[in-house]
Amino acid sequence: MAGWTTRRWLRTGVAVTLAVLAVLGSVGVWAMLRSTRISDELVETRSPALVNAVRLEAALVNQETGIRGYGLTGRTEFLTPYTDGVAAEKAAQERLELLLRGDDEDWADLTAVLKAADTWQDRIARPVSGASAQEALALSTERAEEGKTEFDAVRKALHSQQARLQDERAAAAAALGRATTLRNWTLAVDALVIVVVAAFVFEGLRRGVTGPLEQVSAGAREVARGRFDQRIPATGPSDIRQLAVDVDGMRTRLVEELAFSEESRRLLDEQTAELKRSNAELEQFAYVASHDLQEPLRKVSSFTQLLQRRYGGRLDERADQYIGFAVDGANRMQILINDLLAFSRVGRVHNDHARVDLEEILNRTLETLSVPIEETGAEITHDPLPEVVGDATQLGMLWQNLLSNSLKFRDPDRRPVIHIGVTREADGWEFAVSDNGIGIGAEFADKVFVIFQRLHTRESYPGTGIGLAMCKKVVEFHDGTIRIDLDHTPGTRVVFTLPVADIPDESPARESQS
Repeated sequence: MAGWTTRRWLRTGVAVTLAVLAVLGSVGVWAMLRSTRISDELVETRSPALVNAVRLEAALVNQETGIRGYGLTGRTEFLTPYTDGVAAEKAAQERLELLLRGDDEDWADLTAVLKAADTWQDRIARPVSGASAQEALALSTERAEEGKTEFDAVRKALHSQQARLQDERAAAAAALGRATTLRNWTLAVDALVIVVVAAFVFEGLRRGVTGPLEQVSAGAREVARGRFDQRIPATGPSDIRQLAVDVDGMRTRLVEELAFSEESRRLLDEQTAELKRSNAELEQFAYVASHDLQEPLRKVSSFTQLLQRRYGGRLDERADQYIGFAVDGANRMQILINDLLAFSRVGRVHNDHARVDLEEILNRTLETLSVPIEETGAEITHDPLPEVVGDATQLGMLWQNLLSNSLKFRDPDRRPVIHIGVTREADGWEFAVSDNGIGIGAEFADKVFVIFQRLHTRESYPGTGIGLAMCKKVVEFHDGTIRIDLDHTPGTRVVFTLPVADIPDESPARESQS
């Protein structure tokens, strides 16, 4: 081979290339023919069969709807869906028989569907449709249970048939995908061979042009790896030298920007650490202050209550009023301190993240609120609730505050109706607690989540103004968001999100409960 001439190398290369292309072309033709055959099967048989199976189901459902309507009302116009369904059933049956002939399993499924449908028609549909209005009413009542059983058998047979047809269609689609992939790979290999041949042809250009460009590229890669002190070499023709100068200028600018970015990041880290420290000190201060106020407040409350019991009614009316003010103020201060303690503990005392069944947490909350629920006659429903990762105590506080608010701020002119909705989003679960209460104005949608902010007087609605602020703190501690849905009327809808638990995605088999 050492004595081969350039022409011989070219002839040998071309011959080998043509041979490889011939083999690849043959494989490509075979792959294209195979994909065409599978595509024809998918388009002409599998998809039409599934479509007609669905049409057959729709026709039978229309028949059942018409018969049931005629049997319940005796009105002949209800027979129109039945007669239309009979005609549609016949058309779908004829088409399916043409498509499925020769396939034993699909033919057996079709036979089972037709047998179940014929049984239902013989026992229910034809007798009811052929009877007078009065007879149809009596016959429909007499055979109601039988009709349900027979049509359930029809539905079961239809489901089995459609499941098999869907599986066969999916298998055909997968086979088509594999055939298409094989064809594409064949074409890609052809293109690769052509590129290799072209590379030999243009080898001469490498020494005069690509060599200098490779040096520029190597320098750029060194910069990309972090060696910002590596200068880009400028060699070759003038345009390539100018390119190297421009790339090196970009490197210099990156060095300057990186230095500025590092300084900004350092300042930001310092500010973040300072903010965390400040927040920790504020939370500790709130906890300690509230805790230390408990003992003197208990004494004040105890003595004012003792004073009320011992001297109530013995002094004048104004003295009794003053004593009442003192007792009420001490009680409200006790409630406020307890709420402030609970607010300061969120994320600090209760921080036991684990899988939490929200259904169980909600049931315990409903038991806790059973007295106000019974007193208000509230109707509370919810969608099936999922499992999430979080702290069970905090999530219980979240449910209790949201439901207590819906019960407290109810409309006096109507019975409270509360519903908890759940939606699976791409990045977590979205919950919506909706009620038909007095609602929240759009201008207060953000204010209600600020601690100690109240929209009503204590005489109208008692409370400390911490409830929704605590809800916001709990949700944000679980990496979620909370807001008021301003489009919901009447009443209020609080929408919040929680992350998805790291467990297999299983739809909970629960039904909505009151």
